[in-house]
Order: sequence, then structure tokens, then C-alpha cells
Amino acid sequence: MHDMMATRASPDTASELQAAGAAHASANPSASPSANPSFSPLYRQIKGLITRSLQQGDWKPGELIPSEADLARRFGVSQGTVRKAVDELAAEGLLLRRQGRGTFVSTHHEERVKFRFLRLVPDATAEGGRPLPQPMDRQFLECRRVRASQEVARMLGIKTGESVTQIRRLLLLAGEPVVYEDIYLPGPAFRALTAERLESYRGPLYALFESEFATRMVRAEEKLRAVNADAQEAQLLRVREGEALLLVERLSFSYGELPAEYRRGLYNTRHHHYRNELN
Repeated sequence: MHDMMATRASPDTASELQAAGAAHASANPSASPSANPSFSPLYRQIKGLITRSLQQGDWKPGELIPSEADLARRFGVSQGTVRKAVDELAAEGLLLRRQGRGTFVSTHHEERVKFRFLRLVPDATAEGGRPLPQPMDRQFLECRRVRASQEVARMLGIKTGESVTQIRRLLLLAGEPVVYEDIYLPGPAFRALTAERLESYRGPLYALFESEFATRMVRAEEKLRAVNADAQEAQLLRVREGEALLLVERLSFSYGELPAEYRRGLYNTRHHHYRNELN
């Protein structure tokens, strides 16, 4: 039935579906036994079209998207096909369903939206074994334009020597520095970012990137390993030189699997530990 409905789609929509299928197959090579977009399930093609609309800014973070019925008419498919596509996007955190209100574009300003990144919590716990809530303060050390090293260029998918924005900061719990971060952002997208704006902004960095630089981080990959603190790192984190630290390298992606941030974080785990909830 879905295939029959797809054949009734307008020529423009049919072309969009073919392009979306090809894009999905390219970004997800294991999702289909063939790179031919005709083998991509219809709901995944619709998912690709919705993702493209998000990427192009047709619907901004926090905005209500068209209803499933409207999307079904737009793409010439059944509501069930649209619902399955929207369900996957909601499960991936790109969309947010609100009972009785509709489906919205997820935003890092939204309290309910949790971008899954590494969390460091104090060893002290409340009754029941839950970590005691503590606010984390930020101390920005530097924000400047630099030339991408070979490693930074490789991670961000750019050429060595291209301009990037570097942010260095400390994260503190109860006045104790526990994380030292070295962050690299693609130059063109973040050219207007300044140290003054970072200092004045009170929300999470990803919310700032989203609202003022049109860059939404939709997923990330992290690598963890143990390292020893060098002299500068030891001074910043107030530990002994050579003390063991947890190094977390994160590569964050925007829509279309576009690398949008490379971050190296050094974590002092003397009185804190890594904690993550897996569902």
C-alpha cells in the first residue's frame, strides 16, 4: 500500500524521496543491503525529508512542526508512514512529542531534552545512592581563532591550517576545578563567537550554538582513556604533575552527519566519578 501511495506522489516529491533515500543510504550504509534508494523503506525516505527540512531551518528549534496529516499530504504517503518516521526522529532526540500539543523540534534550551554526554558527579551521594546535586561553574580561559592542526582538521573534516575557533575553559564543582576542556569549532560557522559573549551567556554552550550560530548538535561520539597530567594541566586542575586523569575526546555532529565540534576534556576523578544512565 505504501508503494502504491508513493507512486501517486507529485514529481517533485518523488524526486525528494529518491534524494532522501540516497542520502539515508549514504549516511547509514548498514541500513540497507543495497545503496540503491529504491531499497530504502518509504518511512526512512520520509525521515530523510523531515531531517532535511530541519537541516535547512524550515522549522527552528523549539517550533511546532506540521501535523502528521499535513506531512502525509505534503509527501503523498499514509499517516502511518509519517508516524513511523517521526517516531524514529523522536527516539533519536531530534523531535519532541508533547501530549495534546503536537510535535516540536528539539532544542538544547528544553529542560526535558538531555543531550547524552559524559557526566562527572561527586562521589558523595544522597540517601538511595543518587549523586548529590551540585551546580557546575564555568571559567573561560580563552576564545580565539587559530589554524587547525592536522588532528583537529582530521576530526572536523577540514584542511590542515584552516581557521577554527578554539575555546579553553574549566568546569568547577564547589569551587574545585574538575574538568579542563579544549574545544574546537569550524571557523566559518563560529567566526562571530567572542570571549565576551561566552562570559555573558548563562546557559549551556550547545544552546548558545543552536540559538545564535544555527548549529544544533544532534549526536556525539566519545572516546575515553587514562592519561597523566602534564605541568600545565596539573596546574589548572590543581593536581600533581603525572597524576592520572580521564581523557574524553568528543566529536559532535550536526544534521547530515556534519562534524561541528571537537572537544578534548580532562577529568579529575579524585573525588568524582563517571556516571551514565543507559536505557
